[in-house]
Amino acid sequence: MSQSGEKVKFSDSAGYVGFANLPNQVHRKSVKKGFEFTLMVVGESGLGKSTLINSLFLTDLYPERYIPGAAEKIERTVQIEASTVEIEERGVKLRLTVVDTPGYGDAINSQDCFKTIIQYIDNQFERYLHDESGLNRRHIIDNRVHCCFYFISPFGHGLKPLDVEFMKALHGKVNIVPVIAKADTLTLKERERLKRRVLDEISEHGIRIYQLPDADSDEDEEFKEQTRVLKASIPFAVIGSNQLIEVKGKKIRGRLYPWGVVEVENPEHNDFLKLRTMLVTHMQDLQEVTQDLHYENFRSERLKRTGKPVEEDVVDKDRILQQKEAELRRMQEMIAQMQAQMRMKPGDD
Repeated sequence: MSQSGEKVKFSDSAGYVGFANLPNQVHRKSVKKGFEFTLMVVGESGLGKSTLINSLFLTDLYPERYIPGAAEKIERTVQIEASTVEIEERGVKLRLTVVDTPGYGDAINSQDCFKTIIQYIDNQFERYLHDESGLNRRHIIDNRVHCCFYFISPFGHGLKPLDVEFMKALHGKVNIVPVIAKADTLTLKERERLKRRVLDEISEHGIRIYQLPDADSDEDEEFKEQTRVLKASIPFAVIGSNQLIEVKGKKIRGRLYPWGVVEVENPEHNDFLKLRTMLVTHMQDLQEVTQDLHYENFRSERLKRTGKPVEEDVVDKDRILQQKEAELRRMQEMIAQMQAQMRMKPGDD
């Protein structure tokens, strides 16, 4: 009996403890805390990267984008621009950071243009390692790059040398998802031919792109089929558009041409919906691969260079802190003694 006279009910079902409710607790806690995700977009100027990102998340991350002229591109260096936006959908909050790389591949000599990008990714790993090794680890902001959309030009006959060098340099640091941009410039046969060519060249050069995990045997058939279709669609051939066009009385996002309309969210026209589905349904896996594979590789290499494990580093910080506190106490005691001596002097006279 409670104090108010009401009985408190507990489950007395045979064989039922109650920990089957734990996933609901985890779900509620995760929803309350919100989610963090960092997406990097890399590719030459003019491939529609900004438009695609705005289309994917129904937001305007680049309201006043400056596009440099041809003369400026000659000596242009790669810049890193990170934009963070809070997105809320049906009570679920997502802190999305999009890292853009304007200037990539624009200069005449693009030999070292991806070194700035590598340095940025390593810096985020370094910052996370520092925060994780610190004394206050409760509120660590995860700015590590979880996924990289690499935009491939539809106008070539496969991968350019720069594409190969970039992906080989970064496939051990980030989850690379190859994307064929401006797919509406290709016929269906040309698109399939380019996809096969890109996959063959990726395999030939030993490039490791992000591999979608296989569906578990206990998953429903619909999810298994979805996974199979997504795997078969890589690299994703996409179109982006922020324009609303009226077609048969319905407003859709697409591109209007003299011969008809290309619909962004029509799976028969391009792989936009498949790319978005892949990103949303495998966002957790992208984060886990970043944590368990790429970050752990960086962490082990970093600790090999320093020559001592993180635990020792934490112990050293604790020891230094204790020494400073002991020194502070000694100084306070000395000041107290000096003050006591000064108070005693008038009495002695």
